[in-house]
Amino acid sequence: MTIWPLVLLVIITAFIIRYVYKRSASTRKQLAEIKETWSKPVEKYRNIKMVSAYLNLNAEEKNISAETAADLDLENVFAFIDRTASKPGEQLLYQKLHTLQTSVQYFAGLEQDIHTFGHDTDKRELAQLKLASLNGADSYYLTGLFSGPQQSLFSGLVQFYIRVSAIVITALLFLLFVLPNQVYLFLLMGMLIGNMVIHFSSKVKVLPYTRSLPQLLMLYNVGNWLYNQFNLNNEELKGSLLKLGKLKKSLSFLKLQAATATDPTDLLYLLIEWLNILLLIEPLVFLTSINKVNKYLAHIRVVYEFVARADVAISIQSVREGLPYYCQPLFSSTTNSLMVEEIYHPLVEKCLPNSMTSNNSQGVLITGSNMSGKTTFIRAIGINTLLAQTIHTCCARVYEVPPLKIFTSIQINDDINTHKSYFQAEALSVLDILNRTTSNQPVKSLIIIDEIFRGTNTIERVAAAKAVLSYLIANQNFVFVSTHDLELAKLLGEEYAVYSFEELLGDKRLVFDYKIKKGLLKNKNGIAVLQGMGYPQSVIEVAYEVSKQLREKYEL
Repeated sequence: MTIWPLVLLVIITAFIIRYVYKRSASTRKQLAEIKETWSKPVEKYRNIKMVSAYLNLNAEEKNISAETAADLDLENVFAFIDRTASKPGEQLLYQKLHTLQTSVQYFAGLEQDIHTFGHDTDKRELAQLKLASLNGADSYYLTGLFSGPQQSLFSGLVQFYIRVSAIVITALLFLLFVLPNQVYLFLLMGMLIGNMVIHFSSKVKVLPYTRSLPQLLMLYNVGNWLYNQFNLNNEELKGSLLKLGKLKKSLSFLKLQAATATDPTDLLYLLIEWLNILLLIEPLVFLTSINKVNKYLAHIRVVYEFVARADVAISIQSVREGLPYYCQPLFSSTTNSLMVEEIYHPLVEKCLPNSMTSNNSQGVLITGSNMSGKTTFIRAIGINTLLAQTIHTCCARVYEVPPLKIFTSIQINDDINTHKSYFQAEALSVLDILNRTTSNQPVKSLIIIDEIFRGTNTIERVAAAKAVLSYLIANQNFVFVSTHDLELAKLLGEEYAVYSFEELLGDKRLVFDYKIKKGLLKNKNGIAVLQGMGYPQSVIEVAYEVSKQLREKYEL
């Protein structure tokens, strides 16, 4: 009896044991990382171009402009909120943060998802492990599979050749073994050369599919696991999973290829790659799979969105548990007031909270020196309004307000390419807000403007600002404006409530308490700081004299 079968059995057993051990060790490591990073921001590279693919598919639903996204620092807000384990979850969360919701049913469904997938710690951690199988860069391409019908990449004759190539080559190999003949050899060599040409010439065209199709099988596996693990009762999802199950057979080879591609030195990878080239397996799998993909476009989307929703729900739970405190927003379409208690900016470390009550018949004008907290406060209002209507979570003790649209004018830059000055760019930004926040809008707006019209001279700045701010509040919007122009408060009168951030002088520098206070503060600390720094006494005396004249003139 030969010993080779026994040797072969030992080698195979050793490979299996090694594989199981490595997989077990990898799982333990992943689980430890999940436990360690829970409730903490996750630092990782985010390819925003790929992350935004799902948002771009739903561009008509997007209602946060690029300008407002920049003003609210939405990219960094996303990085802070994103605790997702998968690329579909990452893409859906990014889309959510750009789409304000007003439906009670939407928020109820979101809270149900958070409870379902985030309540039980053990099951949630297993779900994160499972979702992590879709965390490779190739999973970004899943959106391309349901973005529209997939087109054929090959002509009819080439398609026929691809379909019969593997069969003919197998037959020629058999004939050479049984009936050696030079004709068969030349035919075989010719076909192999032709296959290499087709393989490499179509590589780029087929690449998006060879990257996304293996992920489709993993998407099905994750979706099916989540559906069964959490005992869900969703007939639409169940039906879509059954349909996608029919793709398992045709996608299995691509899954094996994708798994081995992580290590190009692996002998199995090299074997599969050569079979790929010689038998045109990638184009063949594309041809056999793409018709089914076209047939199941809607079902792919259903499963994708289900998996992504589960991941987003877990991410939101992680964010909530990591915040110093938070609340779920209280929405009422009948109220005309905005009330926030101890609201804070989530991206500012140890941010001091502030409270305020306002309404849409009286705007809010905020004064104070640079770095006193004005812009941070109005950004905190904007960001929390965004989070309230996207992930149903606010960085506050209480957040009570009607559903709103958000418009901002904070970060304005001049544009050399279009020959626009700073003031022109700012004026266009404010004009856009005026045109989109008229009184006949069914959903009112939160309008945030930082240092209105700072790009022009004092007299025209104050005059234009007064006219614009009166117009905005007359249309019953919630308006928050920061300014250095104290005389603006006088001109607006009862139309705007005035709040201020105060600074105190200490050892030649300003000390801020970052607490908002009702009324117009009239500190004279700016000139005192200059004096403390050693400015010439003549400069200080003139500055105090001019300051006195201006305050008397404008009754400040």
